[in-house]
Amino acid sequence: MTVDEEARTVAPGRAAQELELGRDEFRLALQLGLVRTVPVGGGERRRVERRELDRLRAAPDFPAGLRERVRAVGTREAAALLGITADRFTRLARTGHVSPVRFSLNRYRTVVWMYLAQEVVEFGLTCPALLTGRLPLHLRERLAAGEDQRARNWRARRLALLLRATEDPWVRAAAIASLLDPVQVAEVVDDPYERTHLDRLRPPPPPGMPVPPVAREAAERLTLADDPDEILWHRLSLALALDEARAERQAPHPGETRAEGVGARASTMTPAGPLRAGRVPMAPVRGEAVPEVPVRGEAVTTASGAAAPVATVSAPAGRPVAIDRSVGRSARARLLERFRRGRAAGAARPRRRRRPTAWP
Repeated sequence: MTVDEEARTVAPGRAAQELELGRDEFRLALQLGLVRTVPVGGGERRRVERRELDRLRAAPDFPAGLRERVRAVGTREAAALLGITADRFTRLARTGHVSPVRFSLNRYRTVVWMYLAQEVVEFGLTCPALLTGRLPLHLRERLAAGEDQRARNWRARRLALLLRATEDPWVRAAAIASLLDPVQVAEVVDDPYERTHLDRLRPPPPPGMPVPPVAREAAERLTLADDPDEILWHRLSLALALDEARAERQAPHPGETRAEGVGARASTMTPAGPLRAGRVPMAPVRGEAVPEVPVRGEAVTTASGAAAPVATVSAPAGRPVAIDRSVGRSARARLLERFRRGRAAGAARPRRRRRPTAWP
């Protein structure tokens, strides 16, 4: 981080103090986009600009207004705001009338959902008929069938926040892929290099994830789509997002570095230097170094700077050549074909440890 960046930005902890917010309140303000951050130092760290703090502190209702917008309440407090019982509020939340903003696990590993107080009050003003008397028949039937939309609505809210935080198509695809288990992702994304790239860009777990392995496993299940129609929706969304990402630039393969920006051309680095036009990079073979193959008539620059012709080298038989996955059938057609194969959609594979990326 440069001296200029340090002067015009502050650390998150310092920003929370100047905004008179607690740690959880400030974290929620970041998730909701009420406080904007910027990356610094070209890494994963993010800080708050001084002008952003000045903007928030200049509001006429500061700090009470900002605190109210990030106030999260549990089931009992939300029911008290609406003047109803906690059981009735739970039933309204299960049918999707109020969406949770975050969750935690208590010592009994029971999920505790939290809601924005502002949204709870707005729901009471817009749907007063649902606060008194018997619930409508269709809601009672959905509850009797065991419907619970809380986890799904929380995932939808989280995905919307992640997509709003970036314009990079590969990062957006990684956000969608984070809601699917590795088996689902592998069925949608054919190229293992693309899957590795999505895995590298995967957003970090939501704040407040429990540390103990058993509790963490239970919490991670809430972050993955589980309803068949929800899984189908995210698979199709991932296929469309991949089409957009491939149209801008291809996923990097081993030994490649890609320039940023739309339509950037790849520059593959080899021991002899960058890959020149006309050389064909070979797909990696397990346990072997991957040579680059010059085409007929190309000159190779020697250490002395002179250009020396090289002989034609054919690709060894049996080695696959890297191909462009964006050519041919669209991702949607491939995806629909996989659905017809009847492969099991609910299988789970061991999840690898994820490396956090620069998400806000």
